Amino acid sequence: MTYSGVVTVGGPADVHELTDLMISKVAVGPMENNAYLLRCRATDVQLLIDAANEPRTLLNLIGDGGIASVVTTHRHADHWQALAQVVTETGARTYAGRHDAVGIPVPTDVLVDDGDTVRVGRVELTARHLVGHTPGSIALVYDDPHGHAHVFTGDCLFPGGVGNTNKDPEAFASLIHDVETKLFDQLPDETWVYPGHGNDTTLGAERPRLPEWKARGW
Repeated sequence: MTYSGVVTVGGPADVHELTDLMISKVAVGPMENNAYLLRCRATDVQLLIDAANEPRTLLNLIGDGGIASVVTTHRHADHWQALAQVVTETGARTYAGRHDAVGIPVPTDVLVDDGDTVRVGRVELTARHLVGHTPGSIALVYDDPHGHAHVFTGDCLFPGGVGNTNKDPEAFASLIHDVETKLFDQLPDETWVYPGHGNDTTLGAERPRLPEWKARGW
């Protein structure tokens, strides 16, 4: 079936089948957070992005094979409600941005900086540090050698704008700068965007609206 990226809390996962990577998206919890399970097709090693809520839903998605790691995109509580139980039951290593790890109650095994590589089996993801929504938010970029790029943006980029900066002009200026220079300037229009809430988008769909976002300040 064709992947749409449209999921609902309590509904089934939507699966994006790439040549080297399988991406399963589910929505969990009262804030309808997205969680993404990545599986390397060559090795079956799995990585979870944002153990946001509903640990049993996430553990059922993970299955008997377990996961090697969990990446938390940022420190806001709605993105780690299930982290403790998922880590306890799977033994997964935890990853988070260096400047947000202190705000996550589960210890972070690997502190992630801009440009660091995060591996899932034979697949490599590149971390991009995006400052503004939180001090240490990270996005993960998968530059698919068989197609276009894919980026998991947490709460830093959505259809229609960047993440919430609480009407702080300095925080907004930082976030729009980082999103523009580290994502839009580096990646092609075909790049698929997987946000922390809601539907997916592409950089090409959002790029024409950058001037509007800058003008409105959010």
